[in-house]
Amino acid sequence: MSLASIILFVYNRPWHTRQTVEALQKNELAAESDLFIFADGPKPDVSEECLANIKEVRQYIHTIDGFKSVTIEEAPKNKGLANSVIAGVTKIINQFGKVIVVEDDIVTHPFFLRFMNKALETYNHNKYIYTIGGTSINIEIPFSYSYDVFIAPRVESWGWATWKDRWSTANWDISSYPIIKNPTKKRIKRICKGGDDFWPMLKSQMKGTVDSWAVRWQYNMIENDGMCLFPTNSFISNIGFDSTGTNCGAGSVPLRPIYNGNKSFNYTFVKDIAPNRQIIKNIQDYYRSHSTSFPHIIYNKTKHILFKVLRFFK
Repeated sequence: MSLASIILFVYNRPWHTRQTVEALQKNELAAESDLFIFADGPKPDVSEECLANIKEVRQYIHTIDGFKSVTIEEAPKNKGLANSVIAGVTKIINQFGKVIVVEDDIVTHPFFLRFMNKALETYNHNKYIYTIGGTSINIEIPFSYSYDVFIAPRVESWGWATWKDRWSTANWDISSYPIIKNPTKKRIKRICKGGDDFWPMLKSQMKGTVDSWAVRWQYNMIENDGMCLFPTNSFISNIGFDSTGTNCGAGSVPLRPIYNGNKSFNYTFVKDIAPNRQIIKNIQDYYRSHSTSFPHIIYNKTKHILFKVLRFFK
């Protein structure tokens, strides 16, 4: 099996970066994998504390070992997370054809690299699979569903992987998207197959209140009729919900339980995988229940009241 290159994006979080790297070093395939680190530069109005953290991160990444090779690229100025990811992934994937990507707040399971590489190998020729995620939100998996992986029209950006031919189809210029020029109900319904929250996120990206590569990556995936492959158990934990990150505030997002195998990797990949309607509905329901829009608040309150009434009469 040809191993994918690993890309790590870092900035100004020394403690998080150490946790991420130390977990990667414990991965079964780390010593056989090439690691590429992209360190973003300081913003023009950066504080002294932030500068010190950036310096500490850069000093640390030059001490990293445990991989087949370690290549570091330090940006002199701040690119921002979205531009850093798009440029960094494009550069490495054009050279090597496939990549595994993590940011500086992702703690991986020792079999994370094993799962990702096996999935990349298994679904390389399945153009329906656009990207691979290392985890999923903690939705219910139907008892009758016997596979270890599932697919859905929703991008996972916390530890993920893809191939050059999929990545190269992405159009990062949101102003040219047909839905932005003409947001018909049909187009909105189409892009919200993975959750009703996606259209507000896309509008926020257009307005500039959000700068996300993942929002644009998901739009391109859906427009190309692609799906993301997820494991039924998580191979990552996110430690960034402490208000220190660019896109993660305080709080947390419930993920599927961590994979419980630590001594041997026993995961079944089904080649001719198809979408499971109940799983996709559960994903849609999850994001509908977490929507803050007024119609969805009314919907959720109404559903909650009806549930209480029905339970009372039972």
